[in-house]
Amino acid sequence: MGNSYYFHPGAAQMILTAARDGQSSVDLSLDLNLTARTWQLRDNTLVLNEDGTAIALTDLESVAASGSRVFCYDGRTLSPIEVRAAGYYKLVPTDSAPTLEIDGVKMHRSKDIDPLEDARLKTELVVRQGNIVLDTCGGLGYSALFAVKAGAARVISTEKSREVIRIREQNPWLFTGARDWQTESAMKRINLENADITERITTLEENAFDAVIHDPPRFTSATGDLYGKAFYSGLFRVMREGGRLFHYTGSPKKITRQDRFVNNAMKRLKQAGFQKVTFNDRLQGIYGEKLRPLFP
Repeated sequence: MGNSYYFHPGAAQMILTAARDGQSSVDLSLDLNLTARTWQLRDNTLVLNEDGTAIALTDLESVAASGSRVFCYDGRTLSPIEVRAAGYYKLVPTDSAPTLEIDGVKMHRSKDIDPLEDARLKTELVVRQGNIVLDTCGGLGYSALFAVKAGAARVISTEKSREVIRIREQNPWLFTGARDWQTESAMKRINLENADITERITTLEENAFDAVIHDPPRFTSATGDLYGKAFYSGLFRVMREGGRLFHYTGSPKKITRQDRFVNNAMKRLKQAGFQKVTFNDRLQGIYGEKLRPLFP
């Protein structure tokens, strides 16, 4: 965590309640659930470091009333982790790792599954020891992290949005050393590219990847290319024989055999060459493989 401390409404309310109850300390996490410890309350402040660094309780009152935002305090300035550009991007707290929200829409599943558990299960489905992995829509980078944890030798993780990358760079869960397996050597196996994958896919080498994690934003007119046959064919081209794909689609409505959105995506994947194409209900996405042709 270094010299930065992370506050959100839940944590701020715990601190304020402890102070109002006359307590001299409070137990909680100030690195967004990576660790937890006891913090001292003294003279209407929360003491952060024995060098005298503290934050006034009055500052935390505004955090407590801020909705679902995360604030970073560097000992001098308390700033929200957000970007206001063409859209509104912010880091949102959860009971474990934070998630990304764009214009009020969460980019990770957090209601029915922990964001980290979701990323772990997706990567473990397709990534094996020593694999070269393509992570097409990197977002906060959780899939790339778990690909490394699963043993990937190298991960190419692309993210089109500079705003998302700015949020990612402030997320302590992505810092080297955040957890014991996030060593410097492990983190160096992730190559983050600020690139539009629909364009980058055309320049990637053929038969280069053992596994692909395709986790695009929800389907809209602006993101439709990420669900198109041409792009699926590009994914197929860059994958090696025996390669595995997981393509998150989400569940815009309850998935049934009659769901045209998912069925059409599966049909296009098959047309692109993928086999063993199935829908994974738990992970709300499609699994497929690039198998060796039956006939040369």
